[in-house]
Amino acid sequence: MRLRSKEENRVRQIPLVQICPGKAQPRKNFSNEELLELARSIQENGVLQPLTVRKAGLAGFELIAGERRLRAAALAGSEKVPCLVIDCDDQQAAIYSLLENLQRVDLDPFEEAEGIEKLIQEWHITQEEAAKRLGKKQSTIANKLRLLRLAPEEREAIQRAGLTERHARAVLKLKDGGLRSIALRHMIERGLNVKQTEDFVERLLEKNREQERKSHRRIIIKDVRIFMNTINKAVDTMRLSGIDAFTDQKETEEYIECVVRIPKAAALDRHSA
Repeated sequence: MRLRSKEENRVRQIPLVQICPGKAQPRKNFSNEELLELARSIQENGVLQPLTVRKAGLAGFELIAGERRLRAAALAGSEKVPCLVIDCDDQQAAIYSLLENLQRVDLDPFEEAEGIEKLIQEWHITQEEAAKRLGKKQSTIANKLRLLRLAPEEREAIQRAGLTERHARAVLKLKDGGLRSIALRHMIERGLNVKQTEDFVERLLEKNREQERKSHRRIIIKDVRIFMNTINKAVDTMRLSGIDAFTDQKETEEYIECVVRIPKAAALDRHSA
């Protein structure tokens, strides 16, 4: 990223009122307790890590990195904060903001995924390009974006319970929303760790697979009975025609056996006629 000048590479004290929030801020949730704790630290020691901003208009600045510090400084009653002013375009600002949050603050997994998705959509780049710019593997980016397949209420439940990204990925294996609700309620109520969650999800999947197998068997049996009725009707038609045909059916747990017997003499007589 190109810095504007040596002068601007220097840390400057900038009034809070001149700094506007960053447009590409990925973090949405801030702990009040953590902000108050940081505010007390700022009152005692000041802001130790400069914020990163860029020029916005004639006398203003747009925040790129450091919103948590900016909020805490406001709570501490600070009038100015130390800032590093850089020259960057919108895309670089979005990347820098996301990187700063990933490196210095624990984003929840959904904020991180939403930040990556926003970067890809707004700048029309591929997952591979996003991975390269963020210094991550493409498979890592794909896995994070997959978290957004969870419904908003499911994400909220996971966030509220303080569950991890691995918990969320385990729940994603359940394609059915009803099963996901069961899994989330169970894992939150029981306080399951990741391994216990994965085992529970696997049991749900196996139970669901067994139900599908039973349903499939019922459909097959129903179809087979339709075929058997067709055979029986054919035999009845032959009997009405004077052919002494009959069927012998036998059913076990493994198969249904159907033998149709047609006297040769009757068949030959009809052929001769």
